[in-house]
Amino acid sequence: MYYLLKLFPEITIKSRSVRRQMTRCLVGNIRNVLRPLGDSLRVQGGWDALKVLVPDDASPDWLRQLEGLLCRIPGIHEVQCVEEVPFVSFADTTERLLPVWRDAITGRTFRITVKRRGQHAFTSEDLERHLGRELLDAAPGSRVQLKSPDVDVRVDVVESRLRLVRQRWPGLGGYPLGLQGQALALISGGYDSPVAAWKMMRRGIKTHFLFFELGGAGHEAAVREVSAHLWETYGRSHRVKFFSVPFEGVVAELQRSIPDGLIGVVLKRMMVRAASRIATRARIPMLVTGDAIAQVSSQSLTNLVLIDDACEIPILRPLIAEDKQSIIDTARQIGTAPFAEGMPEVCGAVSQRPNTQARHDKVVAAEADFDFSVLEAAVELAVLTRSDQLLEPLPDSEPRLEVVTDLQDMAGASDVSVIDIRAPAEREAAPLKLDQVECLEIPFFELQSRAAALPDDRRYLLYCDQGVMSRMQAMHLHDRGLWHFGVYRAR
Repeated sequence: MYYLLKLFPEITIKSRSVRRQMTRCLVGNIRNVLRPLGDSLRVQGGWDALKVLVPDDASPDWLRQLEGLLCRIPGIHEVQCVEEVPFVSFADTTERLLPVWRDAITGRTFRITVKRRGQHAFTSEDLERHLGRELLDAAPGSRVQLKSPDVDVRVDVVESRLRLVRQRWPGLGGYPLGLQGQALALISGGYDSPVAAWKMMRRGIKTHFLFFELGGAGHEAAVREVSAHLWETYGRSHRVKFFSVPFEGVVAELQRSIPDGLIGVVLKRMMVRAASRIATRARIPMLVTGDAIAQVSSQSLTNLVLIDDACEIPILRPLIAEDKQSIIDTARQIGTAPFAEGMPEVCGAVSQRPNTQARHDKVVAAEADFDFSVLEAAVELAVLTRSDQLLEPLPDSEPRLEVVTDLQDMAGASDVSVIDIRAPAEREAAPLKLDQVECLEIPFFELQSRAAALPDDRRYLLYCDQGVMSRMQAMHLHDRGLWHFGVYRAR
């Protein structure tokens, strides 16, 4: 028994030299992926299919693991479990075929597909009719259906050899990974960006990951998990890089200097500026994003053009014309949907009245007030992690913040205040009403300049809707030695 790997059809129509190059690359990728299973496997190249030879004493669990790996390697159209023996006669073929397929076709529709190569005294149709009659007699309730049957029984006769396909599984398709160059995917952990990265990997592009840290270690750990899943499942033939960029300071500067309606598009411009510099240093020629037209305000056609204008290298958008539901369906298919469903929410970078048709001159004018040294500092602080180290624990480098979820124990306390750091429009839309302690209103973009003037004999708990901006602001204050600031996170 061995496994026959059918090439992705688009590979088979390439010129002889290109097809040979792609096949060699695919053989190398398969060997890299299967290396953890031991040295007993052998991978053989071929013109229209590849073979994976397995040891005779392989256990069922080991074979299932092998089959799962083969089905997720880019470039493979179909995986077939094949038994190959000398071709003797129609009767001998029937004896070998019945034990394999009798139960599988009982009560179902099926067809026999025979392919021959070489000189024989019979036609493919002759063998198909013979085997079809035998299977019909042996399998109660079965019937032949040539178009869209439940089961397609494959038999190949190659010269003097008989190939019986015992099982078949669809492969990932696409092109061999690494053959089409490399790209850097901006990944947030939601539905869109992992699907965009997967699509690039499937098309043969070695895809690295870039994460902008906006929600603390918990957010980064969650994004590392989905990135590790993508790499281990679909791209483990090549090690890739994972960059993490601390972007909380950039968001704070945006909120301080950029008009509310432009924050979304300017944030994306800052991200692609940072990403293009990191990619250029790593000699990665292009970026990948999960943008889809009109899905959010920053992804209108007008705003996407503005975002491209800020980037120094090309941006690829494989989801540009996809519907949201089709993206979610793909995420479920490739196993990234559970990560998106459990991803922590991040606040602090959302406009209350986003501009879907931002003007270039107004964006440029707004960015004139932005302190670009904050962006440069974020790029310099980017951390690189190898793909095979993504699931290692993150260092515990964050300050120990006081986080309060229940103010009942502090009722009447004279040395505790809650500071609502939300923007005025957010406070007006959903006022924070507290009877237990004093509540101050200082928007987050003023907090850093006003914090030192607040009495240091009091404890201050910062509040925002989702707890991310308040934690970020408290961390910055701790960095300045102001340890009497904590976080209030309402239940």
